[in-house]
Amino acid sequence: MNKIEIQNLNLFYGTFQALIDVNIAIEEKMITALIGPSGCGKSTLLRCLNRMNDLIDGVRITGKILVDGSNIYDAKTDLIELRKKVGMVFQRPNPFPLSIFDNIAYGPRTHGLKNRNELEEIVENALSRVHLWDALKDKLDRFALNLSLEQQQRLCIARLIAVTPDVVLMDEPCSALDPVATGKIEELMYELKRHYTILIVTHNMQQAARVSDRTGFMLLGKLMEYGETGQVFTSPKEKKTEEYITGRYG
Repeated sequence: MNKIEIQNLNLFYGTFQALIDVNIAIEEKMITALIGPSGCGKSTLLRCLNRMNDLIDGVRITGKILVDGSNIYDAKTDLIELRKKVGMVFQRPNPFPLSIFDNIAYGPRTHGLKNRNELEEIVENALSRVHLWDALKDKLDRFALNLSLEQQQRLCIARLIAVTPDVVLMDEPCSALDPVATGKIEELMYELKRHYTILIVTHNMQQAARVSDRTGFMLLGKLMEYGETGQVFTSPKEKKTEEYITGRYG
């Protein structure tokens, strides 16, 4: 079942066209990786899915993005609800300068939840999902920025989970982490796909091969190839895809 359908998507930064006629169907509760050289449009495409590009002056978009059959670029779209449903984790962990508890409770509070018992339950559930509860349950009042980078990134994922999204976008989520921490985040992604549809942008092709079910290769704003990850990496249909994954450029 398709969770997201991108139809004839074009994006312009002023006169520069960053995305060109992108069409892709993202299946529910799978991990989809977007790969390609720097500047190919993969992060731009990711940010289209929760309309983060709306915050950039001079951006113009044509085409449709359907989430559960509804066009998120419809004028009636509630952006707060959209960004609750389609959450994002960034390259570098970005915890709020608050306590661990308040980081996780921030989203539910923003959406009107004030009951302390319910907030505590949400915090415990979110931290448990990212395997931080046992380590932090007695430290919830501590400053989140004092956590290790890996714990900070897990905390950011937990903060996102706390508002019960359907889709989790990850833009180079391991780029600031060492190999051991990267492996732990990858294991977490694999567990989370049982509950969420996950899209990850990565420069690390080995990571894409390890964690994703489907992979899209982008080049110069175009989606050159999209298919099952094993097929894309072992028998790509496009010559440009083969050249990229074999390291001939990019």
